[in-house]
Amino acid sequence: MKSGMLGIGGIVTAAVIATSALGDGHENKAIQAAVKARQSQMILYSFNLGLLGGMAKGDIEYDATAASAAASNLAALSQLDQSRLWPQGSDTEALGADKTRALPAIWQADSTAGEKGMALVTAAIAMEGAAGGGLEALRGAIGEVGKSCGGCHDDYRQTE
Repeated sequence: MKSGMLGIGGIVTAAVIATSALGDGHENKAIQAAVKARQSQMILYSFNLGLLGGMAKGDIEYDATAASAAASNLAALSQLDQSRLWPQGSDTEALGADKTRALPAIWQADSTAGEKGMALVTAAIAMEGAAGGGLEALRGAIGEVGKSCGGCHDDYRQTE
């Protein structure tokens, strides 16, 4: 009987340990999913900016419809709720630079990442209004978009 009790105690202990491990695994999966989602969003930013930047530089022929669509995409992307994409522990120190380039400074109390994100929203909305209005209008708006992206990347993204 005594060995049966030890067996039950062992099973309970094993269940607690397994539950803790599952909890850690679930948290790790959630962090990995958040990193993947935010990196995917950055890829979409880059894809749309590539078209707009190419047009602004003259490498791609200006097309008002395509420019408007890309700018609308940027504006929409910039306004998505990103709160779940940036969990604590999803930075280079926690995950390694091979998994993310987000620096821990994003989560510090004095971080200006939120303000820089709002600068992107403002610039992307301005780009949305300008992109279809001609090449010069696009060129006039793209600088602020680039500046807002760079402002965040300079402070909160590890260089390659």
